[in-house]
This record gives sequence, C-alpha cells and structure tokens, in this order.
Amino acid sequence: MRLRHVLALSSLATSFLVVISGSAAQAAPLPTGARSLESVNYPGRYVRHLDFLGRVDPVTAGSSEQTKRDATLTVVNGLASPACYSFQSREGLFLRHRDWRLRVDANTGDPTFRADATFCAVDGSVAGSVSLVSYNYPDRRIRHRDFALWLETYQDTAIFRADSSFRLTAPWSPKTNRGPVIPGLFADPHLTTFNGRYYLYPTTDGYASWSGTYYKAFSSTDLVNWTDHGVILDHGPDVSWADNSAWAPAIATRNGRYYLYFSGGAATGNTAKQLGVAVADTPTGPFRDALGQPLIRSGQFSGQAIDPMVFTDDDGQSYLYWGQGAARVVRLNPDMISFDPAQVRVITPPGYNEAAFVFKRNGIYYFMWSENDTRSEDYRVAYATGSSPLGPWTTRGVVLQKRPDIGIKGPGHHSVVRAPGTDTWYVAYHRFAVPAGNGTNREVAIDRMEFNADGTIRPIVPTP
Repeated sequence: MRLRHVLALSSLATSFLVVISGSAAQAAPLPTGARSLESVNYPGRYVRHLDFLGRVDPVTAGSSEQTKRDATLTVVNGLASPACYSFQSREGLFLRHRDWRLRVDANTGDPTFRADATFCAVDGSVAGSVSLVSYNYPDRRIRHRDFALWLETYQDTAIFRADSSFRLTAPWSPKTNRGPVIPGLFADPHLTTFNGRYYLYPTTDGYASWSGTYYKAFSSTDLVNWTDHGVILDHGPDVSWADNSAWAPAIATRNGRYYLYFSGGAATGNTAKQLGVAVADTPTGPFRDALGQPLIRSGQFSGQAIDPMVFTDDDGQSYLYWGQGAARVVRLNPDMISFDPAQVRVITPPGYNEAAFVFKRNGIYYFMWSENDTRSEDYRVAYATGSSPLGPWTTRGVVLQKRPDIGIKGPGHHSVVRAPGTDTWYVAYHRFAVPAGNGTNREVAIDRMEFNADGTIRPIVPTP
C-alpha cells in the first residue's frame, strides 16, 4: 500500500472516529489566518504558550505585547492533512503534542511531527465553539487541566466537553506585514489569471525532503483576499506513477480546458523525479492525469525533470520549459500533452539552477530563473531577455534577492502576472517562512514588479 493511501485511510478513520467517540459533528471549516482561542468555561483566558508549553491564561488589553503575541496563533493548512488544521505561533513554531502535553516546536517535517501538530475540528460544547481532535489519536482532544493544555481521551461529561471547547476570536496580536499571502507553508507559486480572476497554484510545503503529495488552488480578485479551493490533484489516488514530491505546479489553458503540469516522485522503485500533466474543465479542478504515465521520464534528458512552466505566445503556440541543472524548452503540440522530442532545445544560462519562467511584454521575451539552492538564504532570481520564446537570450542579472536586515531569506522560484487590462505587473515567490523558516518551511509572498523605460526589470524589493 502506498504511503499516501495509508494517510488517506488514516484521515478517513479520523473523521469517522471523531463522530462516534464524542457524539460531536465535524465543525464547519475554520477560518485560516491569525486568531486567538478563548476558553469556553473560563472566558478571558486564551490558549497561549509560556516557555514553549501550552496553557490557557488571562489576556486583556493591558497585557504585555509579548503575552498578546503568545496568545495569537495562525490557523493554517493541516501539516498532515488538508482536511484538518495546524496552529502556528508568531515565532513560526507549531502547536503539537508530545507525551500528551501541548507545546510549540519547530516543524521538522517528518510524518510524526506533522501528525502530532495536526488537529481536526468538531463542534464544541456551546454554539460557535470548536473542539480540536488529534489527527493521529482520534479518541483524544486538546483540553485544559489546571490551566495547562493536554491531549486527553474523550470523556462524555459536561466538564470535559467544556474544558475541551474554545471560541476562535480576533487575534490579540494582529498581522502587520503583507506576507505570506496565504497562511501556512507553501512554495513554488504559479500565479496567473483566468477570466479576470487571479489563481495561485503552489507546492504544499513543510515536509522533510519536500515529500508532499498534493496540490491546492487558491483564487482572488485583489491579490489580498484568497479563496481556498481545496485539493485539486493528489498523487496518492490520482497519479499511478508518483507517490510524493508534488512540486512546482504550473497551469495553462487551451480550448476551454486547463492543463496542470507537475513534478512527481515514487516512494519505491524509480525515485527520480518525472514530469506529468493533468487536465480539468475548470481552473480549480478536480484534475485527472491526462496520460497515465509521465510526460517527461527521468533520464529522458540530462538534468532533473522538475519545475515545468508553459508560456503561450500571441500566435497561440505554447512552449514547455523545465529542468534543474539544465534548462530546456520545446513546442507543445496543440493537444498540450505531447511534443516532438527531437525539437527539444537546451537554453541554460550562466548561474541557472531551476524554476524557469517566461513571459512577454511590449514585444520583449523575458526568461527568468532561480539561482543557488532553495535551502540557501542566497536563493535568488535572475533573468535574460530575447526576441523569441526560444532565444537567443541576453543575460541581465539578478533581480530578486534576500533582505537579511528584515529577515527575508531565500526569495525565489517565482512567477509573474499582469493585472488584466493594465501594464501593472506582480511577482509571486517563496521565501523562508518569517521568522523561523528554512528551505522546507517556506511561505508565499507577492510584490510589484516594475520596468525601466528600456524594458529592463527594476530590482524587486521583497517586503515583509
């Protein structure tokens, strides 16, 4: 049985056991973003961490700013399951259980940590409240005892139900920075527009060795308020040749259909990365594997087969770009799921590592890429310009890089979009999650991208 199938069964069992063990219905979806959690039976006491341990303590307008920060958690995509939730502290740590005690720790990305830090929501003891059920111990819930937070076996008593119920309130320490644009750990964002609406397709991050298994889609009208459309493709049930390494999705459209290009690896057998393509009738799926096999097999060309990107020119011709270590491009056939291997070209510029992205403005073609390793704070974006989608290319230099003075490290693997009907451009990219991220705990940011009169790109200033 493949790993993703095991997790899917675990998630299903969790949902079922939650309903029967506590006679509680699954709660409505929780709002993501910064929130505080107030005790139902001790109003005025909020979930917080003190010396890394979880508690419910009094918090008031007169409390210190640090206390307010400690009592603010960001509700994010569940580290172990997108159907559940994780709770991230202002310091970037995650609420998890260890030896049944609740505490905050740095995400190691391994399956045990992800499960320990994931909780499923069911209705609490009073209207509008929620109880949080352990993902990996579905007969246990978070409850406070002597004001300390524990993970305890459900008891069908009024006192237990009250001790394990919380109201989500406005955060004591509101978000003050612009990023991340979607709460939680995501990377490799592909930002585009369809029918006047923005769509964002990222890698789901927070996994050791980048071993995530599924993709989600988000949409927005203003690049600020985002709708989570849920899982659109899951390697476990949806892709026969890949179990993990769900990396760097990219999307294109033709004749009313939507094509999602993606990287995938297998847990056993051939573990090298390969490229696939899935198809759907809407930008938010669900997508199905269009070929039942890789579009580009590992070893078919030199370099690692990852990071696909499709650019469609004004004449309707689409081009597929991909590769780590070597950048390649080929014209796609009109079906968008095949090409002539004899037509593949190598276009690797100096400094190239991965994450090719191509767009066109005022007759100039822009070829962009990421340099260095995504685990390095020196991960960055450079670009070149040319007169066709195939080049030749004139290297222009680095355009997006770290700002260690404000804690921004490793900005890269980006995409570019033009606001519909304007000459206003935006760049979406990932960076180390601020303040405690690293190369597997990354977040998505969006900033303006501006041009000089000669068409060169001005240095992009990553903002907090």
